[in-house]
Amino acid sequence: MQPLKIPQSVLVVIHTPALEVLLIKRADVPDFWQSVTGSKDHVAASFEQTARREVLEETGIDCRLGTSLADQLIDWQLENVYEIYPSWRHRYAADVTHNTEHLFGLRVPSGLPVTLAPREHTDFIWLPYREAAQRCYSSSNAEACLLLPRFAEQKGAR
Repeated sequence: MQPLKIPQSVLVVIHTPALEVLLIKRADVPDFWQSVTGSKDHVAASFEQTARREVLEETGIDCRLGTSLADQLIDWQLENVYEIYPSWRHRYAADVTHNTEHLFGLRVPSGLPVTLAPREHTDFIWLPYREAAQRCYSSSNAEACLLLPRFAEQKGAR
C-alpha cells in the first residue's frame, strides 16, 4: 500500500525563451495533458525542493542545485487551492478534500531532450503558451500557462 499523499503540491510550467510550453500526457487518464505536477514527499520539504525533484522525475530535466538550469527555476509566489477530483481522493487521508498547489516556471533551452517516466506519462509536446493553455486538462494549469509572459523574464533566486 502506498503512503497517503500530502495535499501540498507544485505545478512547474517548463518553457523555452520563445514561450513554448512543455506538456506531458498522463498514462492513467485519456487526453489528460499537463505541466509537471507533484506532491511533497514529506511535510517538511519545501515547494522548491519538490519542484526540482518532480521536474527530474517526470521529464529527466535536471534543475537541481548545482546544475546549469538551477537558477532558471522561478518561484512565481502564487498558489491555487482546489478541490481534489473525487476519483483521486483515495490517495489522501479520509478528511482531505482540497490541495494547495504552488506555481513555478522553468526556462530551458529549445531542443532540450525530455525523458518521460513511462508509468506516469506516455507522450510530450512543446506548444506556444496559448495553445498549451487550450490543451491543458485542468483550468489551474491553463491559467498558469497564460501567466507565463508575466513571469518568463524573471531571474532565479540563486
